[in-house]
Order: sequence, then C-alpha cells, then structure tokens
Amino acid sequence: MNHRLSAYCICLAGFFACIALSSTVEAQNLPIPTTLQDWAQPGTQPGVLVDPIIAGSACNLCHSAFSNSPVDSWKTSIMAQAGRDPIFHACLAIANQDAAESGDLCLRCHAPGAWLAGNSTPTDGSNLSGINDFDGVTCTLCHRMVDPEYVSGQSPSIDLGILNNLAEVPQAAHTGQFVVDPADNRRGPYELGGGFQFHVAMQSQFHHSARLCRTCHDVSNPAYQRVGESFVLNAFDAPHDTHDPADEFPVERTYGEWSQSAFAQGPINMGGRFGGNNPNVSTCQDCHMPSTNSIGCNMGYPSRPDLARHYFMGTQTWVLDAIHDLDTSFLLWDTPAYMEPTQIVLAKARNVNMLQSASDLEVSTENGQIKVRVINQSGHKLPTGYPEGRRIWIEVHFKSPFGETLAHHGAYDFNTAILESSTTTVFEAKHGLDSSSATLAGLPEGPSFHFALNNKIFKDNRIPPRGFTNAGFESVQAEPVGISYPDGQYWHDTFYDIPTDALLIDINVWYQTASKEYIEFLKNENVTNEAGNILYDQWVKQDKGPPILMDSLSFELGLEPFIRGDSNLDNSIDLSDAITLLGWLFLGDEFGYCPIAGDSNDDSALNISDVIFTLNALFGSGAPPSAPWPDCGADPTPDFLRCYEYPCP
Repeated sequence: MNHRLSAYCICLAGFFACIALSSTVEAQNLPIPTTLQDWAQPGTQPGVLVDPIIAGSACNLCHSAFSNSPVDSWKTSIMAQAGRDPIFHACLAIANQDAAESGDLCLRCHAPGAWLAGNSTPTDGSNLSGINDFDGVTCTLCHRMVDPEYVSGQSPSIDLGILNNLAEVPQAAHTGQFVVDPADNRRGPYELGGGFQFHVAMQSQFHHSARLCRTCHDVSNPAYQRVGESFVLNAFDAPHDTHDPADEFPVERTYGEWSQSAFAQGPINMGGRFGGNNPNVSTCQDCHMPSTNSIGCNMGYPSRPDLARHYFMGTQTWVLDAIHDLDTSFLLWDTPAYMEPTQIVLAKARNVNMLQSASDLEVSTENGQIKVRVINQSGHKLPTGYPEGRRIWIEVHFKSPFGETLAHHGAYDFNTAILESSTTTVFEAKHGLDSSSATLAGLPEGPSFHFALNNKIFKDNRIPPRGFTNAGFESVQAEPVGISYPDGQYWHDTFYDIPTDALLIDINVWYQTASKEYIEFLKNENVTNEAGNILYDQWVKQDKGPPILMDSLSFELGLEPFIRGDSNLDNSIDLSDAITLLGWLFLGDEFGYCPIAGDSNDDSALNISDVIFTLNALFGSGAPPSAPWPDCGADPTPDFLRCYEYPCP
C-alpha cells in the first residue's frame, strides 16, 4: 500500500489530521489547498530548454503556401489553437477555483511552449504572452519530443543523454509528461540524409507511434491515489508517489481505449473510410493525419507517397469560428492566430467528415419494435476524450401518414439548445464526486463538472471499439459503467416502441462538443475572471454550439413482406386466422406486428368482411387472397395498413 496510507487512517493534510475507522469529515472552502507539487509530473521541466519552443509561423518559409502544406493544414486544427480555445480558458478558471494550482496540469498540454518557458505561473494563464505561448501544440513541440523508451540502434543516439539528464524519466508517459530535446534538434519519421542542411533533422520511429499521442491523450488526476475501488486525495504539497496512471483517477483514456482495440494489434482495412491513400489504418496518425502523395517542403525535396497531412482532424466546428471571432478582441489572448476563413471552412468540413466516418447506423424491426444500432467504426470509444459536456445521442421521430408527430425521442431544440433525453440513448461519460470528496469540497455527491475534484465515474455507456474486451478495458481504467457490453461488441442497440398508425420514421445520430448545461456551468460558476462569460457569449453567437449530424435514415414503416390472410403469422391460412381476426375486432385482442396480413380481401380495412372472406376461401367457393399469397412477398398495392414484422419462411 502507498506509504501515505495506513490500515487505520488516511491522512489528508489541510482537511483533517486523520480519518480513524469512525470519524466524520468537515466540509472545507474551495479551492482545496493543493500546490504545484501536487500537480508535478516527470519529464522535461520548465526553464531547462536551451532553445525555446517557437510558434508554428516560424516554419512558414519552408512548410507553407503549397497544397497539403503542414503549417497551413495545422493552423486551423484545434491542436494549433489549444491555447486559444475559449472552452479551455473557461474550464481552466473553474479548475483553479476548485483545486489550487491545478491549472498547471492543464497548461502542460494546451500551452506547452508557455509551460516549458516557465510562464504557467500563475496557473490561471495570466502570464502567457506572445505567439510562442498561445500557439498551442506547435511544430517544434512535437518534432522535438523524445521517446522516453530508448531503443538502442533505433532512437536518435543523443536521446539517451537527454533521458539520463532528467530527474525522473516518465514511465508510460501520459498527462503531459513529455520529454523535449533542450536544443532545437528536430525529429520526424523520415531519414533525410546528410545533404539536408536547413536544421538538425533525425529519424524517429516515435513519431509514427501512438505512444507519442498518449502523452496528452491519456489524462489522469495525480492529486488522487487509488485505494481499492475508490480514489482518495494524496497528502498535499508532494508529487504523486508512482505517476502510474493505474494509481490515479482516469480523466481521459483515448490512448488506453485504442491500446485495447483491434487497431492496436495491426492495420485494419477500413475501405478508405480513414487513412487517406492508405486504407490500412492502425495508429492515431493513420486516421487523424491521413496520408497523401505530396511534398512536405517547398525547397525542392521529392514528393512522398505517405506524407502525413497535418490536419489533426477531430470534432471541432463552432469552436474554430469562436476562436476566429475572438482573434483580435484580445479578451483571452494577446497574439492573434490569423486563421484564414477559407481554411476554417475546410477544416470544419474535414472534422464533420471525420465524425460521419466514425459511426454507422443500422435499423431493423424486432418483436414489433424498431431496433436502432449505432456501430463504432473508430479506434477508441465513441465519443472519446474529455468527457464533460461531450455526448452523442439518437433521435427517433415517428410520424403519421399526414406528417403528424406520434412520438419523438431525443428531440433537440436548436433555439434553446435543450435536449429531451429521457426516452432515448445518450452516449456519454459522467464523472463526479463520491460522498467523501463531496463532503470535503462542500459540494453535492454525484455527477459534476468539477473535473479537478471529480473522483468517481457514475456513467460511461460510450460505445467501445473493435476488439473490445472487458478485461482489457478494465486494465486501462476504461471499463463501461452502468451498462454491460459483451466482449467483442463495438455497437449499441436501442429499442423503440412503434406508435399506432406510425408510417414515417426519421432516425438521426447527433454529436455535440459541449452541452448547454456545461456551457452554463462554466459561466455561472466562474467567480474569478470573465472567461466563462466570454465563452457563453461566443456560444450564443455561434448558434449555441449546435450538434453535428453523424448518421441519418428516413423511411416508411411497415413495408415488410407477408402472406395475406395469415392473421396469426404462422405461415399458413386456416380457421385459426379467422378466430384471430375476430379477437382483434370484437374481443379487444392486440393487433399483431403485421395487421395488414389480416386484410384478407385487400380492401385497405380490417373488418368482419375479412373474416367472411377467409371462411369462404377455406370452406366455400370463395377466391383465395390476392398477392402476396400463397408465398411471402411485398404488398403490390400499399395502403395505410402496415406490416412491421413477419416471419417469412
């Protein structure tokens, strides 16, 4: 057991001296008194770089102004704008209000250049200044990253010395535990040869690897220590003992989800859905930086068949518009990004395409209900990443032949941004506070948006990827919560009752970056600066962050093949069918899943004449039913009567 914990007490400095077997916890004022030490991570530390991390614009001369140029593609990605993202700034304010100095952890990945330069103190971001600080995840940050797992003969030889000079080398680097070359020695996936003279360039297999992405896309809260199935606060003013993600509270597990998917075992042919000119995809880079045949430099270097386009495609749409609208307001940053409107449009279109490629929709009938299946085609959970306010949901709209609404599940009001979620499936993760942390913080127990304090997962029904196993996902703290997915399942089924007289059905699958509830929380809970108000105003201006349509199907209900006259759906016509009809008409028996099968005389109505027609056909000289009869088939003369399900032989 962790040396801070004993069998009899858990010491939590600043809140209570010791919790004995039967003690109570006093509520405390926020923020909880964490310090920079509580948020410290191994890896490269601030103030040690010989050459600073520089803005992306510094690479313009050689790597922009041509088709698929890295800088121009990168500039309108949320990676480039991570330090300007207004949602991030609003969230940062709440984090610092909740847990002192916690913003330092956030700035590591959203403004790494500023963090490495020592500008993350104070941790509210007020010391950030200039394009080097606000340019987010820049070219030189990624291309100076060193693989913490040195491989002799494969890693650049200078990396061993860099790792040896660290006070602590990250193990399974996560939560911003990057290792960065102190000098401006750049690494990439290609061997450029001795003739390359523009800057130091070394080949690095790390830059092909998903482990590079894990650095900021597996995120844990180091202020918490795992104890059994719970997470408790560590003693204050000291780093986490192990920095092992398994010992810390899991905030994001995008890399972990991928690592336990089939994609991590080797390339999968996705038929061109992802990957650019390479249909076989495996790593994060394969999908989010799709390859093309192009040059990477405008100085006469040859075209490559597998050049990674620096799109960093994700899910952001309206946030890019908000950043552009705020760019010269100087409300949240002092150096504009100068994104080009045309490039923003293209970036948003790529992100929408990425979202629409991430899922498929299948609809069928089963036991008289509509079954809606959402299939996860991505390499991680759907949705993945930062959980607060992020969601996908199913909308199912049943209408009468005259277009009247009979039932509407998952209805979203684009004017008010309110989702009616009680009768549909919303795929999301809800983190919050257990009773102990809630008492400590003086906040309600249960789901919350206080991410720096959250220490319990109350819901996680997000759809797992191909290759999912419960044991594998539990091993990376990404197991489903509040739902059960069998091993191997990468889809989710939701069933909806079909209303009487339903003819038309519209089914949509929607994705939303941030719910109204989350945006309002960031506004209303902020008592320290204007970041929440600035975000809220932009949210309103950008049509309240509308959801993105991922999949859609519309069709007429009840057109399944059947056998006319077979009221009881046993694939034959006999006396029992007439009895079934009489029960429908006069005894109040429920109609079956295929009422049109009882329309023996094909007059578009169910009445006593159908009983008489059936009896005459069976025992008199009456004509047999019209098609479809005697074989199962479609109705050649469709009418208002429906067949939702029939067991064709």
